[in-house]
Parts: sequence; structure tokens; C-alpha cells
Amino acid sequence: MDEYAPAPANEPVVLTAESGGQRLDVFVARSLPGLSRARVQKLIQDGHVTVGGAAAKAGLKLEQGQRVRVSVRPAAPSHLRAQDIPIAIAYQDGDIIVVDKPAGMTAHPAPGHRDGTLVNAVLARVPDIAGVGGVQRPGLVHRLDKDTSGLIVLAKNDTAFAHLVAQFKTHGVKKTYIALVRGHPSPAEAAIEAPIGRSSRNRQRMAVVEDGREATTTYRVTQRYKGCSLVEATPVTGRTHQIRVHLASVGHPVVGDATYGQPEPRLGRQFLHAARLGFRLPSNNDWADFTSPLPPELSRYLDSLERR
Repeated sequence: MDEYAPAPANEPVVLTAESGGQRLDVFVARSLPGLSRARVQKLIQDGHVTVGGAAAKAGLKLEQGQRVRVSVRPAAPSHLRAQDIPIAIAYQDGDIIVVDKPAGMTAHPAPGHRDGTLVNAVLARVPDIAGVGGVQRPGLVHRLDKDTSGLIVLAKNDTAFAHLVAQFKTHGVKKTYIALVRGHPSPAEAAIEAPIGRSSRNRQRMAVVEDGREATTTYRVTQRYKGCSLVEATPVTGRTHQIRVHLASVGHPVVGDATYGQPEPRLGRQFLHAARLGFRLPSNNDWADFTSPLPPELSRYLDSLERR
């Protein structure tokens, strides 16, 4: 059963605007409280909401007496398995759960990784997260690469999902990563501004390309070692593999990054950790900051290096 649908599958809901001046998306969300504002906007975007028989935009101002037809399609059933996999929970309330993801764990099921993912683990603890924001990636508003460790937040309901998505879109979420890179970046503190898109040579990889999406990463060197440097990196935008691609593009790939640099057998993973995550809580809009220490394997690797 679709918990969000106010009517049976394929049975449209017809609403009548009792007064004029309301935005279409606001009117539908208020009239059908079982639907979140985010889902209403998606229905409108996909053409499932019509006004006077014609598709309309979310910002349309309704006139008194106009009839609005909403075709609510039930969410596709989720076939994801809840699995009792140990995970470190940094924080949770009625709206969100913040998890400290280990390296080696994929964020969500995909070809080749059908289970054993972060989503499978969270489903065992928060069953109601199924279907929030999407069937295959329930609750996820951002991702961490498989071999990147650290903090990631998931939404427990559609309202929280929309709240977090809005913050990511407006760059209101603050993320800080700790990375060990090859060489010694100069200057020691700078911003890398370079568009990122699919590589023309290998579609499985990202690259700095002229027609890519705008991307900015700031970094600051915090410690120099023989042949490498520890940096704090902050992605201003949120492109796929952004930090890894940007650092590699200036000649300083992340240590252990087999895709954009070279493997490091002694480490067995890439040295990239999401150490800080800050955003406004959906429950009360208060600012919240979460931090995660370096995993033991990264700390041990640093201890083995010779400082400059």
C-alpha cells in the first residue's frame, strides 16, 4: 500500500480552488495532507497535476473555481532487504539519522552491490524510511563513495527529505573532508574552480571538462609529510567525485585513490574521510554540527609517515 496516496491507484483526485491567488503546489499540498510538498512538486513536474485539463507549473496562481486534477501514482514497491549490519550512529531524532559510514560500504544498492549497503543497514533500524525520496535510495540526500568513510545524513520522512534537499541546493550544508594527497600543494590554501563532467575517454570516470557543471573546492594544508600532505577540503558544490577529481587535476591525487591516482597497498583504501557535517535540523531549523575522528587505519597510516 502507498502510504502517501490519498486515493486508490489510478483514481485521480479532483480539487476545486475555493479562492484565488494560491500557488498550485501550495494548494495541492494543503488540500492533500497525505502528500509532502516535495512529492507534490514532483507530481507537477512529471505532468500528473493538471489545471483545466492542461499541465501546469508549480508556481501557477490559481483562480477561484478552477479545477485541479491530481493523478497520484503509488510508489513502486521496494525490494530492498533490511539487514542487521553494524553501523555507527552519530545522531538521530524523529526526522533524520546521521551515520558514520566505514570505508568499503556502498551507500545504496546498485548493480554488483545488491545488499550489504548503508541503506540495507538503516532499513533494519528505521523501517519507515523505505520509499522516502526514492525507492532505491530511501532517505539519501547525498552520498559518500564506497571507499570514503565518514558522516552521511538520511531523512526519515518526506518533509525532512525536502528540508535537507533545499539546504544542499542552496549550499547551506557545510562539509569538511580530511584527505592525504600526493605531493605538497602550493599555495597551501586555495580554491579550485573547475567544471566537472563525464570523461570522454572513460564514461565511468569524472573529469575536469569545459562543458561540465560548475564546481568549487577549497582546501587548506594542515600538515606536510615526506612526499605527501594532509589537507582539509571543503566542497562548495556537490559534484560526483568532486574532491578526488579536483585534487588530482592540480597534480595532488588522494593517496590510495585507484581511479584518479594510484592504489596504496599499505593502506588498502583511499585516504578520504568526511570529518564534519553541519546543517539545520528539519525539526526546529536549529544549526547542528557533527564530527567524526579519523578511522584507526588512517591514523595508523599517518603515524607511519615521516613529517617534514
